Amino acid sequence: MATVKLAHRTGSRIRSPQPERILSKSACVFLVLLLTAFQSAGQEPRPSESQVEAAYLYNFGKFVTFPPNRSANSDSFQICVLGKDPFEGILAATVRGESINGKKISLQRISSVQQGQDCSILFVSSSEEGRLPAILSTAQRLSLLTVSDMKNFAERGGVIELVRQQDRIRFEVNLTAAQESHLALSSELLKVAIRVLQKNSNR
Repeated sequence: MATVKLAHRTGSRIRSPQPERILSKSACVFLVLLLTAFQSAGQEPRPSESQVEAAYLYNFGKFVTFPPNRSANSDSFQICVLGKDPFEGILAATVRGESINGKKISLQRISSVQQGQDCSILFVSSSEEGRLPAILSTAQRLSLLTVSDMKNFAERGGVIELVRQQDRIRFEVNLTAAQESHLALSSELLKVAIRVLQKNSNR
């Protein structure tokens, strides 16, 4: 099964508590490989929406600096799916054998946000919309990078919302939510977001 991977390079960070990582490509690579992933390229089949979302989920971890105490909590970089898993094995195939910051990626499926203490990225399934406020409150306390394709997720306090725009999967960022979760987002990530939400200011 084809998956979408990208290279990455250093960008200035917002409130970064750690030295910047060396990234090998510009944010344009992020834009080309993922934002245009639904476009046909010769005889190559287009990746599915789930494949693109899985690739985003994997690559977001390369553009975020987590608090030092969270980075030291686990020997692996955990991506967690809360609620009904919409990826049907695609996310597992995407992250298999991959690592972030020298830590092997592991995938966990959890039924409550309280089980996500060792997670770094938390994908919130649409099945959890009814208890979203409580989930986001706990995720913020745990300094989790929350991601979802739930409508208005960013406006409701999630950090990154995956949105479909003109047959492409793109994303919005709630920078205020990231900062309140003590997460530092690379400027390169913010450059390719279609919208960056901040208190008293939207881009």
